Amino acid sequence: MRRLLPAAAVVAALALAASACGGGNAAGPTATVSDPSKVSGEITWWDTTRPDSEGPTFQALIKAFEAKYPQVKVKYVNVPSDQAQGQFQTAAQAGAGAPDVIRSEVAWTSQFASLGYLQPLDGTRAVDNEADFLPGPLSSTKYNGKTYAVPQVTDTLALLYNKRLLKEAGHEEAPKTIAELKQTALDVKAKTGAEGLALNVDSYFLLPFIYGEGGDLLDVANKKIVVNSPANVRAVQTVADLISSGAAPKPATTESYANAMTALKEGKAAMIYNGPWSLSEIYQGKEFKDRTNLGIAPVPAGSVKAGAPTGGWNLAIYAGSKNIPAAYEFVRFMTTVEAQAKIAKEISLLPTRTSAYADPDVKGNSDVVVFKPIMDTAVPRPWIPEGGQLFQPLLEGYQSLVGGKSAPADMLKKVDEQYHGIMKDWS
Repeated sequence: MRRLLPAAAVVAALALAASACGGGNAAGPTATVSDPSKVSGEITWWDTTRPDSEGPTFQALIKAFEAKYPQVKVKYVNVPSDQAQGQFQTAAQAGAGAPDVIRSEVAWTSQFASLGYLQPLDGTRAVDNEADFLPGPLSSTKYNGKTYAVPQVTDTLALLYNKRLLKEAGHEEAPKTIAELKQTALDVKAKTGAEGLALNVDSYFLLPFIYGEGGDLLDVANKKIVVNSPANVRAVQTVADLISSGAAPKPATTESYANAMTALKEGKAAMIYNGPWSLSEIYQGKEFKDRTNLGIAPVPAGSVKAGAPTGGWNLAIYAGSKNIPAAYEFVRFMTTVEAQAKIAKEISLLPTRTSAYADPDVKGNSDVVVFKPIMDTAVPRPWIPEGGQLFQPLLEGYQSLVGGKSAPADMLKKVDEQYHGIMKDWS
């Protein structure tokens, strides 16, 4: 669900940044209003949530916003998360069709800002009490010392599991290490007939294995590409071993996210890696009509540590928007403690505000309570313009590995070559 543009397409977009015609006056004066409730106009918001399980909560928030701001109309457009990045870039570059507000994945924000597509937000009404935001999510909104978005929700990955199946396989607790994960998965398969672990062939979901072996994609401080490292080879070999051993069935290279989710919901697989955004959908599955049957635990540790990536979504304003004052008010409203508490209560997405975790609606959601300490130990990703481009080569490599077309070392060598094509001045 975190698909990004192919590297070549993004590089082309970066090359066009200087001549971008859709950027408007990105560094223009800050709009102010004496009475925010009198702001008027129409704004378009591109939302990237799943329309069935998450969309209703956000549409309810829009209605609440429009009730508070009766002179502002919000046009809600749901854009699939794997298409939004490319569609926004195309529209912003063309100067036509871009939304006033976009729900931007954390890895996209600095890229869009570097291209001049986002309105700077420092000192505007869009940013309310910046000190209240968690440092990790807040850092993803910055580029060259300026603020270009407001954190809406944050996330990371955890091990989600069917307690019943693990218990039938003789395991009362979730596995804490990769070795335990493999054995638990094999026990589930042998004793219950269900698959042990359903893998999602996606770059973001490969990162816990990489971090677990002490690896990473980049060494930002030293401007080095480190994807082709011994640690990462071990990580990829671990994934390959899970498949070859039967602990995880060989996943399809496409639709693997949907396949893994379906397998968990229907009791055909006992464990998956996934984040808080998936919970509202999982609870619709027959295995989790009794919500207490779902277990949530930190991702199992590799030989070095347990580590999952920092993810999440920001709200950003298109620099070419014709209704920036209304967009400021919308972003401010959608990132309040009250809005974040409603989102956490109804669909278990993690707030980005520190004070939100003291809200009764947030404290009352046991899933959020469990995910919060996991989130606190999440591994930061590099918030650089090229950061979002790193996923596509890694995805292609992961697909090649699963498809039997490359071994771990060969896979990472090719990814390394592609990274050097993206990060041309890095060693």
